[in-house]
Order: sequence, then C-alpha cells, then structure tokens
Amino acid sequence: MAKHLIVGGGVYGAAVAWHLARSGEEVELIEIGGLATGASGGPGRRGVRANGRDVREIPLMVRARKLWPTLHETLGTEPLFETTGQLQLIEREIDIAPAEARAALQTRLGIPSRVLSSDEVRELEPDVSPAIRAGLFCPDDGVAFHEKTTLAYAALAKEAGAILREGVEAAQLLERNGKVFGVLTAAGEEILVDGKVLLFCNAGVKSLAAPWVDLPVWSRTFLVAVSKPLENNPVRHLVGHASRTLSLKREPDGRLMISGGRPGVWDPATRTGTPIQKEVDLNVADAVATYPSLEGMQIETADTNHLEAESTDHIPIIDSLPGNANVLYAVGWNGHGWAIAPAVAEMLADWVLEGRKPKLLEPFAFNRFG
Repeated sequence: MAKHLIVGGGVYGAAVAWHLARSGEEVELIEIGGLATGASGGPGRRGVRANGRDVREIPLMVRARKLWPTLHETLGTEPLFETTGQLQLIEREIDIAPAEARAALQTRLGIPSRVLSSDEVRELEPDVSPAIRAGLFCPDDGVAFHEKTTLAYAALAKEAGAILREGVEAAQLLERNGKVFGVLTAAGEEILVDGKVLLFCNAGVKSLAAPWVDLPVWSRTFLVAVSKPLENNPVRHLVGHASRTLSLKREPDGRLMISGGRPGVWDPATRTGTPIQKEVDLNVADAVATYPSLEGMQIETADTNHLEAESTDHIPIIDSLPGNANVLYAVGWNGHGWAIAPAVAEMLADWVLEGRKPKLLEPFAFNRFG
C-alpha cells in the first residue's frame, strides 16, 4: 500500500486525509502550526456563497451546495451550515445592469438568483440605508462554522487511521533528478513517500513548488472584525456590497462579523498578523453607512492572524507539479475556497485514488496562464 503525504492541516488537508484514509490508504498529514489555525481558522462563521463567484467556480459550488445541508450528519457533528441567503446590496445605479446579467447567468448555471427592487430589499433587510437602490439575492447561500468543520474532518481522518502531526514545517521537497520522493522538514526529518505528495498548505505552496514552477500567487492577511453583542443586530442575511469593501455576517450570539477584504500586516517570523486601525475604521464606517442603526457599535476583536493566498486571476490553481504526476497542489483560493471545500476535497481524493484529474477541476490548471 502506497503512503501519501499531505502538507497542510486546513480544511482541504483534513478533508482529503479523511477521504483517503477511509478508502484504506496510508496517509500522513503535517501542519506547520495547529489544525485549523491557518486560512481555515479564525472567529465566527464563514460565508458559503455562490453569489458573485467566478463563473468557472460555479459548477463546484453547485456540487458543494448538495453536500453542505447534511454535512454535519456525515461528519457526526452538530449542524454546521445555516441557509441565510446572500444579499449583495447595490447603492449605485451603474451596478444594477451587471447584477441583472449576473443573476441570469447564475440561474442558468444552477444557482437560483434574482435582482430585487429597493422595496424588495427592505422586506429582507428593513434597516438598510435609504441609499440602497437594489440587491442581487441568492436564497440558498449561507454560513458555516469553518474551524468546527475542519476539526471534524481531522477527527474522522485520525479515526480512519491517518497520522496527523502538528508543529511540523515542510522546508522543501526531496527530489532526485527532478523527481520528488518526499519532504524534508525544518527540523531535518526526511519523510519518504511512495504515493502522492499533496501540497495544501495555501501560502506555503509557492515556495515548495518554486524549483519546478513559478506560481502567480502571493500571500496576504485579511481583516475580520467582530462587534460586541448587539441588542438589536439589524443584519438578517449574509450581506455583501457591490461597491464597498464589505461583508456582514450575523453571529448566533448577536455579534456582527465585519469583513470584505481589507488588509492587515503579516509578520512571517511570528506567523501573526496585526490589524491596521485605519482599515478597521474604514470597515466599520462602511457597515454604518449601509446600516445606520449600527452607529456607536463597539468592536470586540479585530483579527488578521490567518494568511491567505491569492492568484492573479482570482481563482485557485489546482494541478500536478511539472514532471511529477505524484505531486498535486492546490493554492490561490483568494479567501473563497472554504465554501467549495466539501466538493473539491472529494474530487482531489478521487484524483489520487483513480489517477486522473476530475473534469470539473480542469479549468483550474496552471496551463491557463499560457
């Protein structure tokens, strides 16, 4: 039986480890920090959003949508996913026509969507600003607990026989004449593999793959601010905005998560992020401009401790290493990989087990860059 090595203990590493281990494969996973502490970590819940995705990702989202509502039954946990609907608020007239085109396209591809009038928006979100003109609504979108989901996958992987090792850093790939046969850790340990090496360490993939391919990706950390509990939280759905850097998620305890893509400062030496107060203030200002009743809201935490990898065309790169069909990598999720993870992890495991790339993953090959 071949041994497979997974580098990265986020949702992709944990889920693929489980799929392989329950199929009888020998699996070892190494993670530089702790499980679910990188891009798959952080406060609150994350959006499970089809609305506004790159069209190449929509078939993956259609498949993931079928898995999310009952994923907790599969993983043996409390419910992880909540259908809230996602509403992208539109403040500018020029954004209405693109939203109508987007709604038609998404609906045709299996993601029911529609553009709401100003009055219809207020039926769903009564407290939005008078400036809101319309909204692009996707009723089947929602939110899910990302840390709990990742740790549930990891627990099942371990139960199925996978070896999960935390605090182990992959320093480089071991190769002979360009052929990879294992990983050298930062502590000097050589982990030899006769199966697949799977690079799912997000921001760490670029350096590990560099001797073979120059991946057009980079790393950055994003701000997630969380308010103190609000007596009357006005946000009822997963909310985005067509022209502001803003995403709002209502937490079960009344807190409000405020994000959308604003940066923090990352320290590679300590692997921690520091919030930029100006960015926190701007994120809060956008939230208040959109929901005036949030005026005076207090921020409890501002988190930037979870490094993401972005790609130049804003979709992931999923491929095998040149000259090394035994090394698969997935990187550049742009903060959007979480929602499609249950489906894509199954496909990645199938690739390992069956030896051929699933058709739905073909648009994400490196050769799209020429």
